[in-house]
Amino acid sequence: MQALYLHALDPIAETLADPNSYGFRKERSCADAMEQCATVLSNSTRPQWILEGDIKSCCDKISHPWLLRHVPMDKTILNTWLKAGYMDKSVLHPTDDGTPQGGPVSPVLAHMALDGLERILRKKYPHSGPKALKGMNKQVNLVRYCDDFFMTGISKEVLEQEVKPLVTEFLRERGLELSEEKTSITHIEDGFDFLGQQVRKYNGHFLTRPAKKNVKAFLTDIRKVIKEKKAATAYGLIATLNPTIRGWANFHRHAAAKTTFVHVDTAIFQALWRWARRRHPTKGKRWVKDRYFGRVGNQNWRFFGTAKDKDGKPTRNLLCLAAAIPITRYTKMKGDCNPYDPTWELYLEKRLGVQMEQPLLGRRRLMYLWKEQGGICPVCHQPMTHVTGWHNHHIVYKTLGGTDSAENRVLIHPNCHKQVHAKGLTVSKPRPGKAGPQVQPGALFHA
Repeated sequence: MQALYLHALDPIAETLADPNSYGFRKERSCADAMEQCATVLSNSTRPQWILEGDIKSCCDKISHPWLLRHVPMDKTILNTWLKAGYMDKSVLHPTDDGTPQGGPVSPVLAHMALDGLERILRKKYPHSGPKALKGMNKQVNLVRYCDDFFMTGISKEVLEQEVKPLVTEFLRERGLELSEEKTSITHIEDGFDFLGQQVRKYNGHFLTRPAKKNVKAFLTDIRKVIKEKKAATAYGLIATLNPTIRGWANFHRHAAAKTTFVHVDTAIFQALWRWARRRHPTKGKRWVKDRYFGRVGNQNWRFFGTAKDKDGKPTRNLLCLAAAIPITRYTKMKGDCNPYDPTWELYLEKRLGVQMEQPLLGRRRLMYLWKEQGGICPVCHQPMTHVTGWHNHHIVYKTLGGTDSAENRVLIHPNCHKQVHAKGLTVSKPRPGKAGPQVQPGALFHA
């Protein structure tokens, strides 16, 4: 039931959302929030003071009366969800405040409760226009990821005496309050942690790096897994570690993290060396090295494990290196972009094409589509090459329920892509044609 209502509520929430709120929003991620950090803090003329905010027990304390007044859906249904309670050890506990934890609609309700703060700040502290010229531009910006956020200001006094009271009043109307323990005002030269990364200026140069607490927690988890897998084979241990290492490194790949990646690889190697020595206490170091560590290309001491596949043939598994993940630049989603608005479809398709060209898996999918089409654009029937370029086009627009699967995508020339959207053409793999008023995009598509 909640998932059904979510389909109707989420487009409304996206339309009303703050431009720079992220987390549990379609097409947005932590990388967008971190890139916005660079936008508002990187230049020398940017604000130097930051108010780090954290909402105390956000999802558990949101006012039910406020939600019932402001969320545009059936009030009886919403009230039933909010008052449903929860079971713990066969005991039903009432819920007088907050949103239903774990429910599909809970993140959207939380976002709708917190949205609107950025619009209030923009109105009071405009960045341009006559009011800004009169000294009202105090460089106040907001970047929020769920209930974790920070705000910038031209001075500590502005944040402490003007902005913080405004935020406190905004939250009080919704039954929320700031966590005094986690809320502080910091100078950018001292840095602060946000979403697992440290945001700081080093001698005027802005950098984001994996936070020390985040690195420590990651290595603690890795060492715990290695310690618990005393009896596991090297092949099985690598199969357990690789997804964790790769996922953590991919999360931080848009930051200045290369030095941290090398440090992490060294720490993991030391833990694996102790694991290998402990398994064979009577063997010498040379034997242990030859048994578990080998040479791959120009890299020595690569941890590996061997096993047999279903055909009985030997196969080798290598440990993933964090330093092997390339550092890449991320392009932030435009703040006004609404993935449910058809006018943004072309922009979202271009973003998908850029994102797919970077990872190996994305390039494989592009090659699959290119081979499936015989390298021919279905609009003009001319070859597509690196010289001509290509765009990803959704046969059924994502705003109409289409997906990113290969069955719903086709590669076409950039100019042809513009014509398809401008003239209302429907793309099928044989040939495009005019879409009638009752025909959805993709109705003539033949796999």
